[in-house]
Formats: sequence, C-alpha cells, structure tokens
Amino acid sequence: MMCVRARPLFSSPLSLAFSSTKHSPIHLRLPLSSSRRSLSAAVAMSSSSSTPPPQIIEHIVLFKVKDETDSSMITSMMNGLNGLVSLSQVIHISAAPLHRVRSSASAFTHVLHSRYGSKEDLNAYAAHPDHVRVVKECVLPICEDVMAVDWIADRVPGTLAPPPGTAAKLTFLKLKENLADEAKLEIVGVIKGLSEKLPGIGQITVGENFSPARAKGFSIASIAFFKDLGELEAVDGQRELVNVEKEKVREYVDSTIVVEFVVPSGLVSGL
Repeated sequence: MMCVRARPLFSSPLSLAFSSTKHSPIHLRLPLSSSRRSLSAAVAMSSSSSTPPPQIIEHIVLFKVKDETDSSMITSMMNGLNGLVSLSQVIHISAAPLHRVRSSASAFTHVLHSRYGSKEDLNAYAAHPDHVRVVKECVLPICEDVMAVDWIADRVPGTLAPPPGTAAKLTFLKLKENLADEAKLEIVGVIKGLSEKLPGIGQITVGENFSPARAKGFSIASIAFFKDLGELEAVDGQRELVNVEKEKVREYVDSTIVVEFVVPSGLVSGL
C-alpha cells in the first residue's frame, strides 16, 4: 500500500549506554526527516540571523517495521513522515532507517527526530490532519512496535536543523526505581558535560521525558550530533574516557537503548 503524502512538494549522544514540535494525544508523535523547508537554508541552521526560540522540545519516535514488509511501503512511510516538514509547527524533522543499534535488547529499525518551540506546538503537530493521516495510512499498517520520548532540551542548540549527512546518537536510560532527584541531576550533568570532554560532539541535548505513555519506562534521553559517521566513530574510539563517564552513573541505570542514524537529504527513492 502506497502512502499519499499530504504535501508532496515538501520533504525533508554520546551514549552512556553501557556499550524538523508538538505532541499529541495519540502519543505516536512521529519525528520526521529533513528540516522545514520554510526555515530552510537560513535555518539550515547554524544560527545567525534568525532569532532562536526560547526553548526546544525534542521529539523522538523509534519504529519496528514488520519483517517481510515490502521496501516500497517503508519508503512511503519515510517520505510521508519527512513530508510533514511543511507543517508550520515543525522546526526540524528527520525520519530515517537506523544505521546501527548498539543495544542487543532493541529491535527497532527506523527513527523519527523532530524539534518544536513549545509543547503546544508539539501537540498541534500531533493533532494535525496531515500527521494523523500519515500515521494511519503509512505507519500503523507496517509497524509492530513504537516507542516515543519527548524532552525539553537543556539548551537551545546553535544549529536547530542538523544538515544532511550529520550522524546522530540517541541514548535512552531506564533508571532504577525510587531514584532520588539528586541522582537524576547527576546523570543529566554527566551527559551535558560530554561535549566538553569529547570535542567531536557537535551538539548534545539531554532531558527528562515528559510523555511516559509510550516511553516503555525510559525516563532520561539525549541526542548527540556529529559532523559525520567518521566523527562519531572517532569519539566512540576514545573508550577509556567514555568508560570513565559511564562509571559515574552506572549504579543508577537499569537498562539502556542506544541507536545511531544519519540525517537524510530529504525524500528517499528506496531503502
């Protein structure tokens, strides 16, 4: 089944894993691929002329596509999600296949990352008819599992829309029960400090999930961006330093999910 996209003209951390804004009632908020064309180059963003929003909402959805799904249907899902870049609430959106899954317990195959200026924008995006239609026609028929996490970024990134080819690492932490707030703050602090200790990280945000319904118990999430896969691999290669940072929070963590993806250039012709 091919998905008809609403607006065809518009397309599209470092892990402590021991190893293009708004959300909606349907909690299947799908991050999409590319960055809003309307924000496009100016926003392509590293910054500059445009005034950055006072906060950024990070929205992540992980998908497990059913085995034996026809590649054309997967392509339609990716393009349908990336096409939502045309919605006014979306600052950035990227939907892509996962490059690598570093957590053996995770069977997810695809990811959606999007950014919004407020929780209200995320909600409006999720309730928008175009988004609802893409979920109904392109996502639900071929996905057997979905996980979604939302957080308020601890800082407004200098580049709101990471350019195509940028590599990203997502880390989700499920914490041990009855963990004190001080411990949570310590975890967030360790993740925030990674960009200073590991220069290859172009940007990183971290926060506590505020949408528990589809988060599968994972409560702290981060996303780190690297110039490309080479930079990501170089940072991962600094094992001694990485392990030192992991040890600082290991006692607080019950389990992790770590996945990597590459920001796509827009609509895809095949997967």
